[in-house]
Amino acid sequence: MIKVGIVGATGYAGEEVIKILINHKSVKITELSAVIDKEEPISSIFPAFKGRLDIMCHKPDAEKTAKNVDLVFLALPHKVSMEVVPQFLKEKKLVVDLSADYRLDYDIYKIWYGVEHKDKDNLPIAVYGLPELYYDQIKKAKLVANPGCYPTSAILGAAPMVKEKAVEEDSIIIDSKSGATGAGRRPDIALSFSEVNENLKAYKVNEHQHKPEINKILSQVAGTKIDVVFTPHLIPINRGILSTIYMKLTKRLNTKGVIDIYNKFYKGKPFVRIYDEGKLPQIRDIVGSNYCDIGVKVAGDKLIVVACIDNLKKGAAGQAVQNMNIMTGLDETEGL
Repeated sequence: MIKVGIVGATGYAGEEVIKILINHKSVKITELSAVIDKEEPISSIFPAFKGRLDIMCHKPDAEKTAKNVDLVFLALPHKVSMEVVPQFLKEKKLVVDLSADYRLDYDIYKIWYGVEHKDKDNLPIAVYGLPELYYDQIKKAKLVANPGCYPTSAILGAAPMVKEKAVEEDSIIIDSKSGATGAGRRPDIALSFSEVNENLKAYKVNEHQHKPEINKILSQVAGTKIDVVFTPHLIPINRGILSTIYMKLTKRLNTKGVIDIYNKFYKGKPFVRIYDEGKLPQIRDIVGSNYCDIGVKVAGDKLIVVACIDNLKKGAAGQAVQNMNIMTGLDETEGL
């Protein structure tokens, strides 16, 4: 059995990791911690776990956690993970970090997150944890930077055409809509029921911190610099992301031809489902799953791609467990 710890166990992503791992046949949860007022069983914090997982949730103590785990999930806020990752790596523990701390290069991180990165030594060894693109690297990794929720849908939606060089690199427009859990479990007036319910709003238009992450990975896929236009929206649902991606074609293709490109690109990738011609994905069909569902439509020289994920599963906890499976030599679908 793989002994696993979760730091940040009481956030939405941390709770979701627990839900998955409780049913994972190759894992034993041995350590849970979070910033809490008092230490108590996790089943007291989340009664749904009563009788299934009743171990204590402690206040964060990296040294204690490291002694009792083989691998640790860090479901921490941005700017916090880099404080504790060095200690876990020093103790030779595998790390899956769900924050943004190890997704970007040093200089880019400072620009978009407003602080100097405190773990410059380990930043270069982090592997971007998108298994559909970096499976072989993840398999050998000691530190995996779990992708952001918006980037997961956007990158998976655009990567096949970028790789094929079938679209203009400067034509990519990404319109993403997310449920409220994407912002995390924190007090914020903008995320309160009265503000979110019966409303839809764009925010951080083309300046969201996930934009450089999307640019970085799509640029690697393309072999040339890509700078997307990215607009996120908050919608009044709990979970789910729907990204609509607009691209200008450089090759004469119809919808069937594009679907063939996507099917070829994602052949053997168990968590990407490509829809048949005339069909497009919707959020309710992926909620609670680790799938990314993709549908496409060609209109003249324009390509419209719709990609759907559950922001807490493929956009966070599910993908994190998928990465854990790969890092530890398990089948990537185990527990998912």
